[in-house]
Amino acid sequence: MAIWKFEPIAQERIWGGRNLERFGRVLPEGRKIGETWELVDRAEAQSRIEGVGQTLGSLWSGKERKKIFGTRSPETEHFPILIKLLDAEEKLSLQVHPPAGKAKALGGEPKTEMWFFLETKPEAEIYVGFKRGVGRVEFEKALKEGKVADCFYRQKTEPGEAMFLPSGRVHAIGAGNVILEIQQNSDTTYRVDDWGRKDEQGKSRALHVREALESIQWSDVEPAFVQPRGERLLVCDFFKVTRWWLAREEVREIVPDRGTFRFLFVADGKIQTEGGEEWGKGAARFVTADEDSVILRGVEESTVVQVEFV
Repeated sequence: MAIWKFEPIAQERIWGGRNLERFGRVLPEGRKIGETWELVDRAEAQSRIEGVGQTLGSLWSGKERKKIFGTRSPETEHFPILIKLLDAEEKLSLQVHPPAGKAKALGGEPKTEMWFFLETKPEAEIYVGFKRGVGRVEFEKALKEGKVADCFYRQKTEPGEAMFLPSGRVHAIGAGNVILEIQQNSDTTYRVDDWGRKDEQGKSRALHVREALESIQWSDVEPAFVQPRGERLLVCDFFKVTRWWLAREEVREIVPDRGTFRFLFVADGKIQTEGGEEWGKGAARFVTADEDSVILRGVEESTVVQVEFV
């Protein structure tokens, strides 16, 4: 049927910057942009096909869902995956997302996600899970003392690494990371600490300590980065992510899979389609499930991340 380019939706964030311009994103002038929503179907935000205007939501609710998204597409009200680019010019809050068994009671949505690191500064790190020896008692004590960050397990980051974050895993992205994030279609975040940060009006962002304490997986200690198995990075209940490379002049055929769409993201390098269109660093394309084989050639040494249904 088609290979589509969706229009990114820029989101201003207190911790954002301008680094997504290096990935071809046109950002509002003078704004700190922390996220671009690359593929989203929510009431407050809809991806639109560039040059066409049709929304992701209208495609998902239309009669051709199975043709476009594949026979494995679930029977959900909205497209179940949200894909973002994140620019952590400054560090994000210490936070958690609610697990499925508790989200509804807390008034939120579950959110399992994966980070793929695109760029990292030498000092860049993440806070994920707990240090060994930290449990609820130690965590609540640290909260009262203003030392909750000391409870988190910290790891240095490098481009090409990936971290899986199931709902319930405490985390924060440190400064100096640019990330491709693949997640459940959710926008629920419970902050436990925001580093004492204030906005331009001198106001602190809201914290959600009660909800966070109900959501945290307390036995989650010192999690490791994703260990790839060949090209496969991750398979979870909600999505499958692969990462593959193209050498210069190497050709790759993406064969049809009627069970799923493919979202392709050029993490670095430059590739060319059979029709001659060049996709540079940051290019994102949606390949419908009923599209014929896609032939790609490496113009430069390139890395491509692919997202699809399980």
